[in-house]
Amino acid sequence: MGVTAYKWRSHMKYSTVYVGMDVHKETFSVCCYTNEKEEAEYCQTMDAQYSKVLNYIESMRFHYGEEAMFICGYEAGCLGYTLYHQLTDHGIKCVILAPTTMSKPTNEKKMKTDRRDARLIARCLAHHDYKSEYIPTEHDEQVKEFIRMRDDHNLALKKIKQQILSFCLRHNYRYEGGKQHWTQKHLDWLRALEPEEIYKEILNEYLLTYQTLVDKIERLDRRIEYLASDEAYNDKVNKLVCFLGIKTHTALSVIVETGDFKRFKDARSYSAYLGLVPGENSSGPKKNGLSITKAGNRHIRRLLVEAAQCYSRGQVGYKSKALKARQKGNAADVIAYADRSNERLRRKYYNMTLRNNKKTNVAKTAIARELSCFIWGMMTANYI
Repeated sequence: MGVTAYKWRSHMKYSTVYVGMDVHKETFSVCCYTNEKEEAEYCQTMDAQYSKVLNYIESMRFHYGEEAMFICGYEAGCLGYTLYHQLTDHGIKCVILAPTTMSKPTNEKKMKTDRRDARLIARCLAHHDYKSEYIPTEHDEQVKEFIRMRDDHNLALKKIKQQILSFCLRHNYRYEGGKQHWTQKHLDWLRALEPEEIYKEILNEYLLTYQTLVDKIERLDRRIEYLASDEAYNDKVNKLVCFLGIKTHTALSVIVETGDFKRFKDARSYSAYLGLVPGENSSGPKKNGLSITKAGNRHIRRLLVEAAQCYSRGQVGYKSKALKARQKGNAADVIAYADRSNERLRRKYYNMTLRNNKKTNVAKTAIARELSCFIWGMMTANYI
């Protein structure tokens, strides 16, 4: 850089410098962007350490001045909120950008590099062309991670079940004690099988893994029940379990994954956050409806779709003993709101599948979308 350019920079005043960061497990690619120049510059790739980012920002003060305010940003991803907390703890303002809300060039897939991504993030920061991720409290984050860990074990349990059933099918062991698998009767039948030689050893190892996972998940569920009894969650959990298909695990997960429900202006905004609203492909007067966007929190979306299955059985208005027990102790207006919701959603499911011949998956997704709206109403006291 020439002397003239250096003098020009030394006299230029910058109010805000936006630092775009494309972060990965091993490296960070960073660059600076200012509205005064409207271009990204000083791109660097460094080791994935927050101290390197702090050193980079300090070195940039030579170019932008001591009075310039630096705002860092990176896409939500593998690093979670760790880098955010590390930078903010050192007085650096940081934003986590929701990837699906960023305006991206059409040729992104053809020309994609880490430094190009860093420039894109910096430009989106400067132009406010994004939506930021909600930053949960430290306690909410810990509970969320615990529940996700439990769900990972549950996925492992589903996989081992499939492996055991496939093993039996391959070796022509057919269960004739009924259609239901994984009952005590079915487990006794599995344990009584006598395959030849090494096959017996294989089956025993499968069953040992199965039982270990079952015991562990039961222990984790007891822990989740205890966490839900915390003063910060107890009242909210008690309200949400008034809905069909929602028990403590789902209720607590929805609460800690969402955080502040009031940050959504209405129920539809919350459904959109979960990726449960249908997309649209319109051109002129022609409008084409698409499937749901899936552009949001997939963990809550999966839980609500699973909860929606409970609306596919039972009579409209029927309340099981288990549901009545979960509702007990809540205010009358809370129970009444949940009952109206349950009746409406059950009736809607039957109308969609029996009267309008909609596929069950389509109906369940529609139920999950509307259930999310009722959840928002319950958590923001819009049922009063």
